[in-house]
Amino acid sequence: MPLEMVQFDFLPPITECSFSELAELSALTTAELSDLIDCGAVAPIDAGLLHQRFAASAVRRARTAARLRDEFELEISAVALALLLLERVHELEAQLQHLRVQLPAACDTAMRQSVR
Repeated sequence: MPLEMVQFDFLPPITECSFSELAELSALTTAELSDLIDCGAVAPIDAGLLHQRFAASAVRRARTAARLRDEFELEISAVALALLLLERVHELEAQLQHLRVQLPAACDTAMRQSVR
């Protein structure tokens, strides 16, 4: 049975980073990163500041963007769209999980009311 190689990239523990640090940590070019910021796929902590700072979540998004670009050979505009769609999928999964938790309670309430 062939073994599959899996690469794990560990990030140093950070809470925020600069634009240049984000580019380095994500393996995106500064032009690609600027494009992702311009379209809102990656957001700085405070967009009004001259020297933008980014939260750790932006590092994860930027690294995901680089993987999408590399693995699917996507243009950066397609990467931005894919990131936004992935975010929406995660939001919908969270809503579904919340509804699944509520469902047994709703069924119990309906059963109790029908017994009366």
